Amino acid sequence: MNYIVKNIYMKPVNFTSSLPSDLLQALDSYAQKFKVPKNRIMEQALRAYFERLKEAEYKLSFKKAAGDPEMNTMAEEGLEDYLKILDEE
Repeated sequence: MNYIVKNIYMKPVNFTSSLPSDLLQALDSYAQKFKVPKNRIMEQALRAYFERLKEAEYKLSFKKAAGDPEMNTMAEEGLEDYLKILDEE
């Protein structure tokens, strides 16, 4: 699993891409409206999107683990150990 490293000091890298015209128009409009560079809007949008993807991967891993009998056994054993520690205190 790859993780995005959030480092505001990373050196920017130029790239070329194409966007549908409606997205480009919206990007231009919001950049002018909020007086921010277009690349900042794109950066924040990508960071938010990647964060949602990471959350979706995390949720999926729990769904997979919930259906795995071995994982359920390990979780139950861990809970039993935890409850024993609480009883000893």
